[in-house]
Amino acid sequence: MSEALLQLSVVYAPKARECVEVKLSLPAPCTVLQALQQSGLLLQFPEIDDVHALMGVWGRRVKLNQCLRNLDRIEIYRPLRVDPKVARRERFARQGSRGAGLFVNKRAGAKAGY
Repeated sequence: MSEALLQLSVVYAPKARECVEVKLSLPAPCTVLQALQQSGLLLQFPEIDDVHALMGVWGRRVKLNQCLRNLDRIEIYRPLRVDPKVARRERFARQGSRGAGLFVNKRAGAKAGY
């Protein structure tokens, strides 16, 4: 009897607006670490630390020993370079209060806040 193969994809975004996806077929009892090692992304992108890398499956953080299921998407997260709060403050300072916020594109003649 043949073992069932899991169809997996491993995804990494080395830079903004750039994405690398590797499709894999691995035997059934497979962990996140095994899929990462089989993908070849560790060799292609040496900045990925296989022990301390933040990983997720379909947007949910997982540990490296997590068992995978068929059609799982393993995501490798890179660390933030800028704190989102600081980036928002700087963007707000550049744009000013009129060019930022929820109601920037309001209708002509509309009341404030609509």
